[in-house]
Amino acid sequence: MSGVTRILNAMERGDAKATDELLPLVYEELRLLAAQKLSHEPLGQTLQATALVHEAYLRLVEAECRNWNSRNHFFMAAAEAMRRILIERARRKRGLKYGGDRERVDLGDVVLTCNDREFADNLLALDEALEKLSQKDKVKADVVKLRYFAGLTIEQTADVLGFSPNTAKRCWAYARAWLLQEIG
Repeated sequence: MSGVTRILNAMERGDAKATDELLPLVYEELRLLAAQKLSHEPLGQTLQATALVHEAYLRLVEAECRNWNSRNHFFMAAAEAMRRILIERARRKRGLKYGGDRERVDLGDVVLTCNDREFADNLLALDEALEKLSQKDKVKADVVKLRYFAGLTIEQTADVLGFSPNTAKRCWAYARAWLLQEIG
């Protein structure tokens, strides 16, 4: 049993000290995942990897349901928490209160590949399609969450979900094709 799994089990039993022990063990790995994810965000992104990790971690440890049965289960929950945070930010940016009807222009940038509004719209369309895929095939949706939102490699995704890298590759290929067709 890994150190993370041992601490997760202690947290489930109500050990208050276990929560303090968990963050140092998983922090760097979560920060790397968050940095990979945020590297795909548009220019001018204000959310930093550290802030994303802290927000996701707080949501995880403050959640009513914290019965993670393994390290892999915890990282799947962390990927889901990061996804939700990014979706909430996209919705907020899209809102009129935050200038959702306006296009942000950075004077120092000559070429912008994707503005904030377009990125938010794309992320929300992906989330909606991902919800549909999850109802159809939860495993393939989990592969997308781990690959896209947590930035895991095929091998890491296969390890977290407990199947071979070849199966992960097939699930990833199918899910990408399905999502592209759904988003259209």
